This record gives sequence, structure tokens and C-alpha cells, in this order.
Amino acid sequence: MAPEIPNGWTLCASSFNWTPEITAAARTAQDIVTGIADAVTKTIEIEPGLLWRSFPAPEDAEVEALRDGLAAKGGRVSIVGASLDDFTSPTERRTLQERLDFLVPQLHAARRVGAGGVRLPIGQAGTELLTLLQPLLHELDLVLYEEIQGQQTPGNPAVAPALEAIAGLADDRVRALVDISMLMPALPVSYLEELRRGGVSTDLLERLENDWRDPATHNAVTALLRAGKVPPRIHTLFMNLLIRFGRSDATDLQGILPLVGAFHLKFWDLDDDGRRVSQPLRDLGSLLGRSGFTGTLTSEWGGHEWLQDDPTDMTRRHLALAETALTAQTVGG
Repeated sequence: MAPEIPNGWTLCASSFNWTPEITAAARTAQDIVTGIADAVTKTIEIEPGLLWRSFPAPEDAEVEALRDGLAAKGGRVSIVGASLDDFTSPTERRTLQERLDFLVPQLHAARRVGAGGVRLPIGQAGTELLTLLQPLLHELDLVLYEEIQGQQTPGNPAVAPALEAIAGLADDRVRALVDISMLMPALPVSYLEELRRGGVSTDLLERLENDWRDPATHNAVTALLRAGKVPPRIHTLFMNLLIRFGRSDATDLQGILPLVGAFHLKFWDLDDDGRRVSQPLRDLGSLLGRSGFTGTLTSEWGGHEWLQDDPTDMTRRHLALAETALTAQTVGG
């Protein structure tokens, strides 16, 4: 009998996986999201900027329509991806009060849609704003998650102060969310193929394929970018090497686990050659199994940037792989 996900762990899917379908608008965004509850999983993390025309001040009718549509399918929202626009113009930054006012309607919408939390990038809010938000988070029974991902390691000078701020608040209503794009033992096979087709040199491709975590590989990537030799047609795709793809190990998370309340199980494709997809999940499952973690673990597909695969099929298959890999250590796998 296959091992089961421990009590307190909730596997979810992100509506982000369906971004190309939502933007194509052949069906309404609400129909697509409620369809996730029908076809994939009942617990869904949503990106309201893709779903609600009235965002970032969501109208009650839009929010309630999604909530009721999901409920009719037995579905619910886990986390809402919030947005904090810090500037009113290219040169004018919002005041602290204006930043608070920008976020408050989103928190109320998250509560109205039935979510348990909202998500922001790590460090964007800052300690002052987090402190102002705490009473409302308690009132609305919400958790604010600050997300760390890609090359944002816990020890990164831009990340460590934000994690220290979360620890200093000592409030379960303010937590960290870790995206396992941090934990990439190797690059996705499909991504490497895109770079090959895009004109990246054989020498660099060999480095990327065989020595992704070697600091010399990072140096080669930045050198090519600074020399202006990245083929223009893949420039945006190439930037993933500097931002979205990480080189950390699961053990690097050990020290911050008490602060973490949720994970994004980021995947790019499902080619598990050398366990490049499943090994980070196995390592994470082992770590969490020893820590007493409770929270959500959300399948998030980033590969739709270059792949045309069906998001429903990809997410179903990824969740099945994730459940097996996360629980592998409980049976000595």
C-alpha cells in the first residue's frame, strides 16, 4: 500500500499553471479555475490578477462568484497571491498609509473568497507595514506569507533581514513560503533544449547540463550576459538562470523551517532524468517529516513559459509524482 501524505500536509494546485489558457480567454477565468476543482484537486491557490477584473480592489460580486463556483464543485481557495504596487508613478513611492490602503481590500477579498492566507514577495512589505497589518490578519483569520524562491537563499543579504523580521514578529499570522525552485540539482531538460534551439553555445550548454551548481557556471552565465552575447530571441528565457533557478539544498532550509508555513512545489517539466524533478521533493519530504511541518504544498508549473503541454494533465501527473516522492522516506525509499 502506497504511503499517504501526513496529516497536516495539504497538496494543492496553483491557478498559475493555467496562465496560458486563462490569457487565451476561450473560457472565462472562473470556469477554468472551478474546472481545476473538478478535474485535478479541490484545494487551489489563486492569482487574482488573472481572475478578477476589479483587482487590486476586488468587487464583492466577483469574489463571491468564484467562491460559490468552487464550493459547488467541492473546492476551496488556500492562498491568494496579493500584489503591492509600491509606486504611483516611476518616481513617486506610496506612503506607508497608501501601501496599507492598497493591501487592505485584497485581504478582505481573500477572507470573502474563503482563503486562509495571502502571499507577497519576501521583504516587499517591510516590518512597519507588517506590524500595521497584524491586527487585521488576526481579525480576518488570515496568514500573510512572504515567498522566497529561486536564488533567494536564506543567507542572501536581501533575504536574511526579511526572515529575521518575520522571526522578530513571533506571530503565526506572518510566515514564510518557500518555492522549491531554490532546490534544483539540475536544469530542466526541456529548458536546455530551448536554449540549444535559441543559439546558446555548445560549451555553455555543456556547463549548464553537467555542472549547474558549480559557481563557475554562474560566472559563465553572467559573463555572456554582460558581453551582450545572449541571442535576443531568448533573452527573457535566459534570465531564468539568474533569477528563477536555484542551487540550494534542502538542508539549507533547516534553520528557517520554524518560520515556514507553506511551499510551492515548483516544476518546469516532468522529465525526471537523474531524479532532477523528484529528488528535491524526496529531500523536502524527509526534512518536513522530521520537523512536524503543517501547511500547504502547492504544485506550481513554470514551464508553460516555453512548453505547450496541457496544464491539467501536467498538474495531475506532477501531484501524483509529488505525493510519491514526498512520502518516499517514510518507507525507506
